[in-house]
Amino acid sequence: MLFLQSLCMLTAASVVSAKLTWGTTKYLFTFGDSYTTDGFNISAGVDSPVPGFTSSNGPNWVQFFGQSSLRPRIDIGMVALHKFLDGHRDPEKRAVQVFNLASGGATIDAALVAPFEPTVLSIVDQVRQFHEILAPKPAGAQWESSNSLFAFWIGINDVGNSFGWTNVTSQADFHRVLMKRLFSQVEILYQDGARSFLFLTVPPTNRAPLLIEQGPQAVAKITAALADYNAQLAENVRAFQTTHHDLDQVTVFDTRPIFNTLLDNAETFGFVNRTGFCNAYQNGTPEKTTQIAPCAPVSSYFWLNTLHPLFTVHNILAHAISTKQST
Repeated sequence: MLFLQSLCMLTAASVVSAKLTWGTTKYLFTFGDSYTTDGFNISAGVDSPVPGFTSSNGPNWVQFFGQSSLRPRIDIGMVALHKFLDGHRDPEKRAVQVFNLASGGATIDAALVAPFEPTVLSIVDQVRQFHEILAPKPAGAQWESSNSLFAFWIGINDVGNSFGWTNVTSQADFHRVLMKRLFSQVEILYQDGARSFLFLTVPPTNRAPLLIEQGPQAVAKITAALADYNAQLAENVRAFQTTHHDLDQVTVFDTRPIFNTLLDNAETFGFVNRTGFCNAYQNGTPEKTTQIAPCAPVSSYFWLNTLHPLFTVHNILAHAISTKQST
C-alpha cells in the first residue's frame, strides 16, 4: 500500500481549470524533442504513416497517452513493475487522434540554441507546420477548440546545450529569452483556436549518465539551470492564463517527482541500473525484452543510453498524466 500511495502521489500537477477532460479529448497535438517524437512527418500529409521511431526502445508517453483513457489500476502491491506495465488498463479503450509534430533533438528556436544538426525542427518550425497544415482543419484533422489538447515537452536540449555557456549575462536571463520565444509560439496556437494546453517540465536530466559522466561540477550547474528553467515555465504559464481569459484546461505537469521516485527506488521498481546503461542497447534493440550477455534484459534498465529513459518510464508517466487529464 505504501508504494500504491507513492505512485498515486506521482500524478501531482498544477491544474487551474479543467473543463476539457481526457474523456472528451478527441485530438492531441504534441510538440517537443526526442522524448516525444514518433517519427510522424506532417509535411507528408495528414494521413501519412507513423513510423513509430522513438528514443525509448518502445512506445513513448504520447503513444501510451493516446491509446486509451489509461485510467490506472495500481492494485498489484509489490509485484514486478513490468507486470504492472503489461496490463491493468481499462477494457474500454478510446483512441485519440494524435498529431505528433515533435522532432528529435529539438530546441525552442534553433536561432537561440542550435540543435545537433540543422535538419532538426525546432518548436518554431513545428508550430509553423501546425499553422500551415493543421490550423485550417483539413479532412482527417477537423479538430475543434473544445475537444483538442496541445502538449509541449521541450527544454531538455535548450538547457542541456546552454547551461555551460559563458557568453550570456546569466542563465536566468537567457531562460527569459527562451520563455518569451516559447510563449510567442503558444500565442500562435491560441490565435489558431487552441484553448487547452499541457506543459511538461524538463525532467531531472542532471541524473542522466550523460551528465554524471561530466562530473559533479557539471551536475551541480545543470541542476540549478533546470530548476530555474522549470520555475520560469510555470511562471509563464500563469502569466499566459492571466492574459487569456477564455482558456479551457491548462496543466503544468511536473515530471520530476516521477523520475526521482523511480530513480531513488530503482531496485524496488525493478531497474537494475539507475546511473548507467548497457552499451549493447544504446541504439535500440529488436525486441523490448532483448538480452545480450552480460547485460540484463534491456527492459530492466532505466536509461537506454546516455540521456533517454526506456518505454517503462514513459508508460508510468503517461498513466500519471492521464490521471490528471481525466479529472
